[in-house]
Amino acid sequence: MNRPQCYTMITGSSDGFGKALAIECAQRGMNLILVALPGPELHHLANFIRKNFFVDVQCFETNLAVDSEIHDLHSKIVEKGLAVNTLINNAGIGNTQMFIETSPEFIKQQIKLNVLATTLLTNLFIPELKKNSPSYILNMGSLCSFFYLPQKQVYGGTKSFIHFFSKSLRRELKSEQISVSVACPGGMNTNFSTSLINRNGNFLSRISILNPEQAAPVVIEKMLRGKEVIIPGAVNQFSMILDKLLPAFLKNILTDRLMKRLNPGSISTVEVDKKSSPMAA
Repeated sequence: MNRPQCYTMITGSSDGFGKALAIECAQRGMNLILVALPGPELHHLANFIRKNFFVDVQCFETNLAVDSEIHDLHSKIVEKGLAVNTLINNAGIGNTQMFIETSPEFIKQQIKLNVLATTLLTNLFIPELKKNSPSYILNMGSLCSFFYLPQKQVYGGTKSFIHFFSKSLRRELKSEQISVSVACPGGMNTNFSTSLINRNGNFLSRISILNPEQAAPVVIEKMLRGKEVIIPGAVNQFSMILDKLLPAFLKNILTDRLMKRLNPGSISTVEVDKKSSPMAA
């Protein structure tokens, strides 16, 4: 029996890092299922990829913060007979804000999108991934999950969940030929407002910032190699070494100073990280 034509599914794919991941996968000849909120950007990207990379692209406009839409998305993909062998859970909401100033509605939305959507999608698509193995799951964590940053309490908590979830699930699925990776990027210039925020950091913060087009090839290559934790950027990798060497009180002083330089109250409803580590905060 011939193996069916397989697809890579990417959530939050209409802009920012998700868009860069989609283009990188298309360059590698991977057929795509692009999932994003309703809007023309999703279809513009799909048309661009079809014309330039000659792969099949399927689009699904979906609000992943709504449970019923997650289940509907899974049903539509199964009904269309699209064989998914790579699931990239990229959609998410980032923000930099004092907890007391954050609305309960936003907190619920952030947890729903960053945690529940990733968890439910993974649960629903594991049977498809088993059928089409060897397969891959890439979850979008953050360098923030390794540090305790003021104004990143809920966001960092959601990414800590994704980090633990991914590493545990990797052990469960190893025998099923499904490789699970978690990408932990630092700050990225995912849109105009984020780029402006990124300029407010200190020297180390600024040199750690990556463009999505720089990070995407690294993340996809390491995912395909079966890397467990993926940290793009030499400066971000160096910050992990410093984290192990510096005493806690000194790290707290550094992170407090760095976070004070940021504009409080900034919210980004894009795909991944905005400001995530002592080096990239």
